[in-house]
Amino acid sequence: MSEKVNVANIDLEAERKEILKRYRNLLKACKRRLEKGDKQLIRKAFDVALEAHKDMRRKTGEPYIYHPIAVAQICAEEIGLGTTSVVCALLHDTVEDTDITLDDVRGMFGEKEAKIIDGLTKISGVFDQKTNSIQAENFRKMLLTLSDDIRVILIKLADRLHNMRTLDSMKRDKQLKIASETMFLYAPLAHRLGLNAIKTELEDLGLKYTENHEYVDIENKLKETEPERKKFISKFILPIKEILAEQGFKARLYGRPKSIYSIYNKVRHKGVPFEEIFDIFAIRIIVDTPLEKEKADCWRVYSIVTDFYHPNPDRLRDWISTPKANGYESLHTTVMGPEGKWVEVQIRTERMEELAEKGYAAHWKYKDKDGNERENQLDEWLRKIREILDNPEDNALDFIDDFKLNLFAEEIFAFTPKGDMRTLPFGATALDFAFDIHTKIGEKCIGAKVNHKLVPLSHQLKSGDQVEILTSSKQSPKEDWLTYVITARAKSKIKNALKEEKRKISEEGREILERKFDHQKIEFTIQNINDFQNFLKLPSAQELFYRFAKNVLTLKHIKAWQKEKDKPSKKTGKAEPTLEQVVKETRGNKASDDTLIIGDNLTKIEYKLSPCCNPIAGDDVFGFITINEGIKIHRVNCPNAVQMMSNYAYRIVKARWTNQEQISFLAGIKIQGIDEVGLVNNVTKIISSEHNVNMRSLSFDTHDGTFEGTIMLFVYDTQHLTELMKKLRKVNGVISVNRINPN
Repeated sequence: MSEKVNVANIDLEAERKEILKRYRNLLKACKRRLEKGDKQLIRKAFDVALEAHKDMRRKTGEPYIYHPIAVAQICAEEIGLGTTSVVCALLHDTVEDTDITLDDVRGMFGEKEAKIIDGLTKISGVFDQKTNSIQAENFRKMLLTLSDDIRVILIKLADRLHNMRTLDSMKRDKQLKIASETMFLYAPLAHRLGLNAIKTELEDLGLKYTENHEYVDIENKLKETEPERKKFISKFILPIKEILAEQGFKARLYGRPKSIYSIYNKVRHKGVPFEEIFDIFAIRIIVDTPLEKEKADCWRVYSIVTDFYHPNPDRLRDWISTPKANGYESLHTTVMGPEGKWVEVQIRTERMEELAEKGYAAHWKYKDKDGNERENQLDEWLRKIREILDNPEDNALDFIDDFKLNLFAEEIFAFTPKGDMRTLPFGATALDFAFDIHTKIGEKCIGAKVNHKLVPLSHQLKSGDQVEILTSSKQSPKEDWLTYVITARAKSKIKNALKEEKRKISEEGREILERKFDHQKIEFTIQNINDFQNFLKLPSAQELFYRFAKNVLTLKHIKAWQKEKDKPSKKTGKAEPTLEQVVKETRGNKASDDTLIIGDNLTKIEYKLSPCCNPIAGDDVFGFITINEGIKIHRVNCPNAVQMMSNYAYRIVKARWTNQEQISFLAGIKIQGIDEVGLVNNVTKIISSEHNVNMRSLSFDTHDGTFEGTIMLFVYDTQHLTELMKKLRKVNGVISVNRINPN
């Protein structure tokens, strides 16, 4: 986010004072953790960064040094990291953006600092030919260092948080790319490391730039309902506060609204309007109590709360007895409060509160008092990452998909026959459990007994299941096992075993092919193998050998290749373009403002409207360069957009609609409400007579006095569709009208 700027009109003295002020604030944030010599180290790092970035400015026009200072401040203040992290945060962009090298850092500060900064430095260079995603490769590189030193990811999260806080100054396409990547990878990582406050802010900011209209709408509704909410919370808290004080508890009680992102998820995925979400806020009760009394005191507070308000028995969550895998501890219950409203209550101690907000960084602070249990959880997670990273040649995009599965998933607890507890992601199977115990047990697994009943490998486990794995020495991993498992560990181990098996078979295939070449008097050279492989359009020589071993390819294929080789050459001299060339060529052909104009007859680029989100004129859209199908146009809020922008940002082109002649686009509407006489007639009348719209299909289902209708129709643009939906919402009996994908 840096650029060189003309400094003629800038008050450099005022900036110098501001830089020093920010540096002093940073030292204040570090004060509690500073040991002898630490202040000098931080000063040295600050001086090096200040000198290295002296001619650089951010897109906002501010001096670039503001960014490293802000990242260091977040590390110290919001994550609770120490001097090494602050030093690395100050220097995190120097190797990538300035003349300073890793060797310079090593010489000035040490090996540890150089290693962390290397993990934070992006890979430069062209696309990786196997994955076509430089982002995926960068993310994998960062994780490789993370498994040695977790501070890499904590500093990276601080860096990303500051970039998101200052995203306003970036162009729209950059905002989309950075926000999508944040929601796709960095927010789940913050969640997995227990950094709740940072995860929440990253998600909210991500939503602000990807779905601004929805974000602003929820933000405004939260502001409007705030006075009413405060009144309700005070009324709810008062009797509990009094009795807690009477019984000698030192406690803080407050209400806090849910994040905008979590409210948005409920509105979007569960179809619940804002006004009907009962858990817009949660009441938090934080008790100041010694470690040995924590569990008992939290349950005593629970008892006091449920004496006043009736609990919902299905909504009790005890994460004190069994903390979440990211270390989160708390007791959650939902009770019926005043005015007939359900209210979520979270009960925890001061220690648990700090762990919930600052995650594993806070665990280090409590390590001495708290034994090693949490440290072990972190080590266990890092061990799993190391195992996923064991196979460096694996496709980086596959790796990220596998890795993400385990970042997002809720957890279940299952037990071995001896009663040892294992934590697995929700949806894990008996085969996942087998691999979680040991790779060899997974590879030899033929089935399992769950709660003493025989089940297949693909059986999904539930919390509390007791699992006994059955093995056989004759068993080996099969291709379809990949569909039975969801954990990254199991997927990685199965892929490795299958690769090893394929490699052995390919060795046999190599010998078979060599004999066949010999028989046909063809030299068994690398050139000939490559030519033959290209003729058959196979991805690798290993695949060629494997197919000969499996008898998929035979002598007739060799003869066909020889025949082709003997034909007179018709080469045009044109090689198939690489993806990099396709991207460059497409970008070169576009309009001078670097934007694809959709519907403009002058454009020479072939584009298609993508069926996964069916964009219509007026939608906020972008173009995605495909290799064989030209450019596909997607809506910015397409279900696949976040993933595309995260992994393939360089293949994204800006796109906008031109003022074209009116063309009809297919759109879908879902209507729900109370079944009333003549309702369908009223709906169809508005669509056909008032809006002169063509309907393609219409279906209504009624059930016990309610109805749900789906209408497919042709509209001109987003405004046309929005106006139509507004009118439909006014029809008697209609409760909700939402746009849906016509597919």
